[in-house]
Amino acid sequence: MKSTSLSLIAGAVALAAVTGFAAVTAPGDGGTTQAKAAERLPVERSSLLCPAPGLSDLAETTYTSFTPLAKSGGADGTAGAAELGSTAVKDADTKKDKDDKDKKTKKADPDKPVVSLKEPGKPATAEASGGDAPALVGTATGRLAPGWTAQQTTTVEAGDSRGLLGVSCTAPDTDFWFPAASTAKSREDYVHLTNPDDTAAVADIELYGPDGTLKSDVGEGITVPARSGVRVLISTLTSKAADDVTVHVTTRTGRVGAVVRAADSENGSDWLTASADPASTLVLPGIPADATSVRLVAFVPGEDDADLELKLLGKTGAISPAGHEDLHVKSRMTAGVDLKNLTRGEAGSLLLKPADGKTTPVVAALRVVRGKGDKQEVGYIPATGPVGAQATAADNRAKGSVLSLTAPGAAGSVKVTASAGSKGGTPVSKTYQVGAGTTLAVTPPVPAGLKGTYALTVETQSGGPVHAARTLTVPLDGIPMFTVQTLPDDGGTVEVPAAEQDLSVLDD
Repeated sequence: MKSTSLSLIAGAVALAAVTGFAAVTAPGDGGTTQAKAAERLPVERSSLLCPAPGLSDLAETTYTSFTPLAKSGGADGTAGAAELGSTAVKDADTKKDKDDKDKKTKKADPDKPVVSLKEPGKPATAEASGGDAPALVGTATGRLAPGWTAQQTTTVEAGDSRGLLGVSCTAPDTDFWFPAASTAKSREDYVHLTNPDDTAAVADIELYGPDGTLKSDVGEGITVPARSGVRVLISTLTSKAADDVTVHVTTRTGRVGAVVRAADSENGSDWLTASADPASTLVLPGIPADATSVRLVAFVPGEDDADLELKLLGKTGAISPAGHEDLHVKSRMTAGVDLKNLTRGEAGSLLLKPADGKTTPVVAALRVVRGKGDKQEVGYIPATGPVGAQATAADNRAKGSVLSLTAPGAAGSVKVTASAGSKGGTPVSKTYQVGAGTTLAVTPPVPAGLKGTYALTVETQSGGPVHAARTLTVPLDGIPMFTVQTLPDDGGTVEVPAAEQDLSVLDD
């Protein structure tokens, strides 16, 4: 098999908003009327981006594009991911930056969609091989926009990049936090920056180790050309090797999609996506039951230290990890702790909350290892938001998917729908009740008569917030190759205030 060096450039959601003048004066009596409650309406346009799949000549990548069936009809639309107009990729180490030596990939074809979605409710797929595949940018409109999701799944069978690497396409932004990266000698971690827009973006990369800032001038003012990508090896940004590093990506101008590709010479590789925005309470769902190593990495962006209480939410309730009930995280210093055999054979989720009542915002991620000896495989779980109205995992196979649902507060109920298959199959749905303070790990429903792959859509029904993650396992030669994707709200709907014109407000 050949390597895939693709950047599937991730996504922003463009919302079509309805505006107007709210009626606040009741005509005739001088009184007031209460504004009508806001309603949630489907978005009319979405864009998606993902990073380059791999550096190995043995990589094979599958792309899956999916939009859930809407509850009401909408205007016709399109959804597709096409090649970027330019696909220059730069390995930004000190010497190469100074010499401005860029590595070029093949010329892209921006007019040719790599994967096109024709209808909601049924996934579309495409495959790519080779290290010169270009970056992609995707856009969905009309009835295909609400909840449009894309997944990039890459298999590398051998070498330092070995592993099952999965990433859900995310929105371009201006600020990203990546705990659980590393500059250790055994690691080769790249920050992938991609720019979907027609003007150049300028980004800064800051690194924070256990003792604070890892100083470097090389990570400042990185130009990401219009509709292009840049790949930065983070160990070249500093002379200090550190097992646990937090990467902070910001933009001075423009916006980018950002994700870290972490490769370990012993444990394989996977994508590390950004942590949820800094918050005092975080949920990291979907720790596999057979995890042989779990390492928590946390970081405080602000000026105050944080004292965190750690709780493992399992099948029957919450427990404190023995010997690691609390974690002190110093301001602007990365803290890492090895939780070892945290799960003890039971799938779970990690809850971080203030131990002292102080609401100090933090970011966090887990580095999870499965297998033993030379049969180990690594995956990453960043802190994530709740499912909200709806969340989707686009690439699922007939076997190998596990859905983890956790309710960190009050009990909650969610509806899980398995879509039609990409090549055939009938959708099926099932409702799950998730107890307060527990994690429910289930084999999700599979479409009847499934052919090809399918998508899972999770919808909140009642109760408290539910957080979710999907683990996909594809065993190979005794290695439990796996990847975990968290499932925050897909942004398929937007809250629009009820409004109407009231010209009486113009009266004298």
